[in-house]
Amino acid sequence: MILEEMRATHVASAELQAFCPFPDDIRAQSVCPFQIPSSALLQKDEGLFSDIYEGFRDAIVEAAPHAAWRQTFKGTNVSTRFLNEFGCYSLIGNGGPFESDIMKAWIVYMPARLYYPWHHHPAEEAYLCLAGQADYRKQGEADKVLRAGGVTIHKSNQSHAMETHECPVLNYVVWRNEFDIAPVLTYEDAR
Repeated sequence: MILEEMRATHVASAELQAFCPFPDDIRAQSVCPFQIPSSALLQKDEGLFSDIYEGFRDAIVEAAPHAAWRQTFKGTNVSTRFLNEFGCYSLIGNGGPFESDIMKAWIVYMPARLYYPWHHHPAEEAYLCLAGQADYRKQGEADKVLRAGGVTIHKSNQSHAMETHECPVLNYVVWRNEFDIAPVLTYEDAR
């Protein structure tokens, strides 16, 4: 179900299709589930409103107990709160249920009132907001508030950050090019 929802969502977005067409080389792979506290937060979060992507949102929540969640920036100066509340798991790529040579994809979940510090990576990246809302920041550009249907694209090594306020947010994130280099913190602004 999640593959069909992901494909339909991706293909329906002209911005995502222009950024990276949905791959035709999708292969299934096994997942070794790994749970972190944000998985439970996502599963019970009632603030992920969306009038566009309910099916994909629900499939993501349903898959959460079976996903290999990542502790992004573990071992850095990010707070324990960030490690416990920021949620990310792969859909296409390392640790995800699917593989492709063309693109990688993740979900990114943040509960209300959480800050995702400035970071960068060589891979070009597109965020599609599926539910909720957040402030999206990127170096050299004005901040944007995105709600369901909003897209932001990050160039290679363009620093970016995100922050939620009264609402949580759920994103579908796509990478193209330079898949093997993980994100690194840009500034010592972690909280």
